[in-house]
Amino acid sequence: MQRSDEAAYREYVTLRMDVLRRTAYLLCHDWHTADDLVATTMAKLYDKWRRAQQADNVDSYVRAMLVNAYLDERRRPWRREVSTDRLPDVAEVAPAPAGEHGDLLALVRTLPKKRRAVLILRFYLDHSVEETAEMLGISTGTVKSQTARGLETLRAAISNVSGVQS
Repeated sequence: MQRSDEAAYREYVTLRMDVLRRTAYLLCHDWHTADDLVATTMAKLYDKWRRAQQADNVDSYVRAMLVNAYLDERRRPWRREVSTDRLPDVAEVAPAPAGEHGDLLALVRTLPKKRRAVLILRFYLDHSVEETAEMLGISTGTVKSQTARGLETLRAAISNVSGVQS
């Protein structure tokens, strides 16, 4: 990579790091894994920076890389797990934030990974059906059906939690 490209890359990463990290967290719900996903994405972006700069929308290109890194990580659990005879020490887990947002995040975590990715891209990152389909490499019909099923699952779970019948 040339110096001018490296400076542009550094500037881009500096400006977008927080948003990418929050997006990664929404996908995986673990800050450590989110940091790993962002680091993986940034390493791949460094190699493909010239191609990324030529894209119509660099942010969409990078988000697609991030989502693909998340999906790739989820497909290969053997990369993350190590067999052991002893159980690890149990760490205290902070409770989910009280109120609507904490409850909703807990419900979103229960969704299958691709459905979760579709909902985050569509509603948190405000991408169109077409953009989401392109990022995930699926058809627009699949995006629509995954969105509908995900929202239906969330609505049903919310009504079960609150005890309200729809």
